[in-house]
Amino acid sequence: MDGRHLRAALLGFAALAMGAFLLAPVVRADDAGSPARAVRLGFVEGEVQISQGGQVLADPAVANAPLFEGTQVTTLEDGQAEIQFEDGSVARLSPSSSISLSVLRQQNGASETEIVVQSGLAYFELQAGDASQMRVRFGQSVATASGFTVLRIGLDNPPGDVAVFSGNAHIDRGNAPALDLHGGESVAFQTDTATGYDLAESIEPDSWDAWNQDRDQALQAEYAAKTSATKGFADSNNPAWADLDTSGNWYDVPDQGYVWSPNDAAAPGWDPYGNGHWMWTPRFGYIWVSGDPWGYLPFQCGTWNYFDAFGWGWSPGLGMCRPWWGRGYGWRMNIGFAPGGYRYPLRPIPRRPIQNPRQGTGRLASHPLIAVNHRPPSGSGGFPVRGRNTPVVIGGHTVQPLRPLPQRQQYDRAGNGSFNRSQSVYQGARTPATQGRPNGSSTGGSHPGYSPAPRPSGGSGSHAPPPSHSSGGYSGGGGSHVSSGGGSAGGGGGSRSGGGGSSGGGSHH
Repeated sequence: MDGRHLRAALLGFAALAMGAFLLAPVVRADDAGSPARAVRLGFVEGEVQISQGGQVLADPAVANAPLFEGTQVTTLEDGQAEIQFEDGSVARLSPSSSISLSVLRQQNGASETEIVVQSGLAYFELQAGDASQMRVRFGQSVATASGFTVLRIGLDNPPGDVAVFSGNAHIDRGNAPALDLHGGESVAFQTDTATGYDLAESIEPDSWDAWNQDRDQALQAEYAAKTSATKGFADSNNPAWADLDTSGNWYDVPDQGYVWSPNDAAAPGWDPYGNGHWMWTPRFGYIWVSGDPWGYLPFQCGTWNYFDAFGWGWSPGLGMCRPWWGRGYGWRMNIGFAPGGYRYPLRPIPRRPIQNPRQGTGRLASHPLIAVNHRPPSGSGGFPVRGRNTPVVIGGHTVQPLRPLPQRQQYDRAGNGSFNRSQSVYQGARTPATQGRPNGSSTGGSHPGYSPAPRPSGGSGSHAPPPSHSSGGYSGGGGSHVSSGGGSAGGGGGSRSGGGGSSGGGSHH
């Protein structure tokens, strides 16, 4: 290690120690040493709010925010949000909807998740497995999945309705008989009786189904750039890993392991903590939320280092990427070696609650988001981009960027309702997906294709009305289906109108 590296290391360790002493969050006695679990707010468009325990944490919310147990996500009239889970499951909220993460725990490698739909219309892609127990509660009902399952839950007309696009869903209804729904089926619960429902072998299309497909297409496209760097990591199906593949380069460095660097990180003055927000949380105080599209995992685990002649790179660790919140202590900046004169990030000191700057809303923010704008967001064109075929020198070794896998990585799940993201088609006990959005009807007993459609045109911040599927869509074979709970087959669902469609990722100002 040369003198510059030694000096940088000493300065870095001193800053880390000082930061740990001055900026350690106040942790309740019952929380001390107990690990936590968080999931990612992966997509935000329009007005979205994050709250916990009656306190507003972010209004408006920003993408990449870690969401802990007890967090509530609410979309306003033009808001849309997507929550991404470690195993690849996602939950999506259309406008004027709300869900809460009532249970978010992990122990001995197994996770337990309970999502409560409180209002509006929500979509879920659930990855059922032995190590992942996930349930969705709405009203007096609880839905669980068998295999990979895509479902829509609507509470606009209580007590609600459920549509299963793919896979299998089991619905417990308290003292009422349980239901098992399969791909292509839907159910609308009756308001005049606790046990009655209308079960249909078809799905009434909703205008927001197109948006859900568009978001699938956006996630699927990212898997095309997947490299071998993340194959051995736990939860390698997490969409946050795919963000790294598409937004930077991986390098296999001798004596260093895998090192990842954003495309524009080689520019002078680039700083991993240069763009984002400080967000206050009840348990951990202020935590960092990156404003970069890829900025989730590189700030939850691993270490950022600065290499002479190369620039900034992030190392996730050897075979695992254990987040700071899963280790039983509070947030710490994860910088190892930094360049000389580097200004380490300083976390804000919590102050007394203030009135939310949004006038007339009546909402209070205990601690507002604090923006950091030392540089443009990564990928915005503010810095030159490092080539994907350019050899670099890291730690004295000349290395080439890892190339994407020659064939797209398969993400088939066990069971009849498996999903292959890379091929943009739901597979298993379903008919092949047609090109574009589903159109027309399928024969009785078959499951209609569910393939992503092209995203609406328009830049970030635009809100084109969601396409309507009023003609055709997810229709199955006709025929009545009379169940023990009563009620004849009928269309479950209906069209949900709302301003706002799918556009580019949420911006960070």
